[in-house]
Amino acid sequence: MYKGFRLGKSEIWYASPIVQLLMVAMVCFLCPGMFNALTGLGAAGQVDPGAQNDANTALYSTFAVVAFFSGTVTNMFGVKPTLAFGALGYCIYSASFLSYNHNQNRGFVVFAGAFLGICAGLLWTAQGTIMMSYPSEDKKGRYISWFWIIFNLGAVIGSLVPLGQNTNATESTAVNDGTYIGFIVLMLIGAALALLLCNATNVIRHDGSKVILMKNPSWKTEIKGLAETITLAPWVILLFPMFFASNIFYTYQLNDMNLQFNTRSRTLNSLLYWTSQIIGASVFGYALDLTKFRRSVRAKASLVVLFSLTFVIWGGGWAWQRQQVGREVLEDENLDHRRIDWGDGGEKYIGPMFLFMFYGFYDAAWQTCIYWYMGALSNSGRKAANLAGFYKGIQSAGAAIFWRLDGLKTPYNTIFGVTWGLLAAALLFAAPVIWLKVKDTVTTEEDLKFSDETIADVAATKASTKEEAA
Repeated sequence: MYKGFRLGKSEIWYASPIVQLLMVAMVCFLCPGMFNALTGLGAAGQVDPGAQNDANTALYSTFAVVAFFSGTVTNMFGVKPTLAFGALGYCIYSASFLSYNHNQNRGFVVFAGAFLGICAGLLWTAQGTIMMSYPSEDKKGRYISWFWIIFNLGAVIGSLVPLGQNTNATESTAVNDGTYIGFIVLMLIGAALALLLCNATNVIRHDGSKVILMKNPSWKTEIKGLAETITLAPWVILLFPMFFASNIFYTYQLNDMNLQFNTRSRTLNSLLYWTSQIIGASVFGYALDLTKFRRSVRAKASLVVLFSLTFVIWGGGWAWQRQQVGREVLEDENLDHRRIDWGDGGEKYIGPMFLFMFYGFYDAAWQTCIYWYMGALSNSGRKAANLAGFYKGIQSAGAAIFWRLDGLKTPYNTIFGVTWGLLAAALLFAAPVIWLKVKDTVTTEEDLKFSDETIADVAATKASTKEEAA
């Protein structure tokens, strides 16, 4: 676990933050990454979005409830078992759509969505704990970007499978069985890989320090810690609107907008969307770690950039959306409405293709900044787990509401407008926290207030710690 080996100019070991981050990134590459590829097809590869809308409403409803308490579960059982169990739900979700291709059993799809909500709440909290608390303060932006790059490579590669299988599908049809089977196999591998992680108690950073946790966690201490995350810093509530808005745009982008295109163009759009996420994560992750500027300055600059992108990209999106046919035309099977094909070229396809790519870039920018803001508020693994749980729970509540709005046949223009408005409002609410509470560093003494550990437990030298661990 602690035997070092050279990687370029650096020495790393199995229980080092970077190895553990890369491993959890691969789990998310194979599970949530493939889920994103499936979702990016529009209607999860089906023609009628009804089944996916119902499944995602169930998914994000259970996700919202479970994630709110999943920080407590993660702190009690550790990141490895929490992550491994959480990964199981993804293959069952894909299997439900394979079943739906043959028997139209919507009940199984809804059950799979609800079960995935439970699993995803646990997986994403464990993942957030690793990403925010394992790296040192000067590397958090890069760690977030590396995770987001690998995670979205899953969606990119996953999108290549249906793209290759549906290249000639100029009509809008459901994707074939092979697409779903491929997703199921990859997701099962991801769940197995999660079992190879080590727990946070074994992780040692390059400077010899350890992750701040509870030495003797109990249900009582962790439920108390959940409450203290808010009561000791009530201003964190101002970030909740940003949490809420962080997934609501998927409903419009991946379902409503992408359904304006035929099957093969939807798969290409999905590929470009997740590729753009990689670019966005790279740009923002490295920019947030620029040491030539103080961390508090970087936080303020990132907020200004996010606010600008919200109006530039979504303003361009409205210019396109207001010219499109409404839901009543697009989803009426009795109307022979021709959907957009990549062969149309010019403004008909190229314009919205680039818009879709900018949406992907924006998503990565938003998510990277949120994780970085939370990581800048604390280096404690225990507190990071609770913040990640709050983030994913509130995020999922927003997603559940918007998937339900889509299921209720809310007009596309309405969903677009509400999404855009909430994104802008969320940034205004978050501004005081980002402007006043993100400091240039958080001291170890301050982080230790949220645990039962001492300086001696977490600040050992690398040499002595590795010898003792061995």
